[in-house]
Amino acid sequence: MKINIINTSDNPLPSYETVNSAGMDLRAFIKSEIVLKPLERILIPTGLFIELPVGFEAQIRPRSGLAFKNGITILNSPGTIDADYRGEIKVILVNLSNENFVIRNGERICQMIISKHESAELIEVKEISETTRGAGGFGHTGK
Repeated sequence: MKINIINTSDNPLPSYETVNSAGMDLRAFIKSEIVLKPLERILIPTGLFIELPVGFEAQIRPRSGLAFKNGITILNSPGTIDADYRGEIKVILVNLSNENFVIRNGERICQMIISKHESAELIEVKEISETTRGAGGFGHTGK
């Protein structure tokens, strides 16, 4: 699949780091370093604009290394970029650690996964079918 992209940053285009990677790393496009304090959140620009085909979305997900080593994650994870969005991709980072975290231009801040999706037609009814599980959720199985 080919996707049109505009890159207004001075960073390289996102790419897959390995042959079997599902996500491409996105980089911060900022003029100067940003110090993200504990429990602080910030919207980080990437300088990227994409044109997705109808029936596809881009999911913005945390990078596992940043999450584990530094407590940096994405608030609306996964964030969704719809096929009709034409604005700049921006990422809501949050610092869940007890330490300041410095974000620098070009730093890999998240990953983007391109995913196919279906559109559903919702049909309002008075009843839905029963299952063995029923309404059990939120750890009800004890597993």
